Amino acid sequence: MTATTKPVALVTGATGAIGQAIARQLADKDYHVVLACRNEAKAQRTAATITQATGNQDVRYVLVDVARKASVEALAEQWSGRLDVLINNAAVTPRKREETPEGIELQFAANVLGYFWMVESFKPILAQSAPSRVVLVASYYAGDLDLDDPEFKRRRYSNNQAYRQSKQANRMLAVAWADRLKPLGISLNSCHPGDVNSALSNNLGFGGSQSPDQGAATPVWLATDPVGQQQTGKYFARRQEATCPFAANKAAIEQLYQICSSY
Repeated sequence: MTATTKPVALVTGATGAIGQAIARQLADKDYHVVLACRNEAKAQRTAATITQATGNQDVRYVLVDVARKASVEALAEQWSGRLDVLINNAAVTPRKREETPEGIELQFAANVLGYFWMVESFKPILAQSAPSRVVLVASYYAGDLDLDDPEFKRRRYSNNQAYRQSKQANRMLAVAWADRLKPLGISLNSCHPGDVNSALSNNLGFGGSQSPDQGAATPVWLATDPVGQQQTGKYFARRQEATCPFAANKAAIEQLYQICSSY
């Protein structure tokens, strides 16, 4: 990566509806934006579209599969230069239970462990770039987390239930990371983006009443506004701090963190 005087933002799931809007809004704010994508053809198109829309020439992509630890670690090892903002946004909602080549249930791998591996792998780079920040795109549609069966090995798989528990896990991990990352100068917050009609929401049986730009507003605000650096371990919706019922169970939060660490 070439040296830049612009703040650098890395966005996962950047070819999706919300991810692309997040990346475009950051490019419009003159960030050096790196799209983290699985599909190269989609990544090329998205980067070109954002560059054309914003006039920002500092938009590029990297290829990574966040559902696979080795892929995430390889991306972090190849990274050069600083990283001011990491936005974990990538998520999947397969209708049938699927597994990664490593044998991990796909929603847990992509939506939970993907966030975990990205933060842990990029932690040294974020620390070197401090003050830096991480935004976890979670959801108000959260719950049903079973710490004894996170991969639906015993429960009957439901993509709605698997998605809800992954978003609960995102919000809990924000609390787990807050104390761990604060001494390094890294703030980390989670948020509900907005109800956007996307492939992800359609897979869950929903449409969406908000535009991708409306859905991207809170994640981008946390990535760029001073509040996103001043606060850590918090949950936000509609650009306001919101009470998270999952934040109080410290024992479960620590258990989840240890479970994720074991993969």
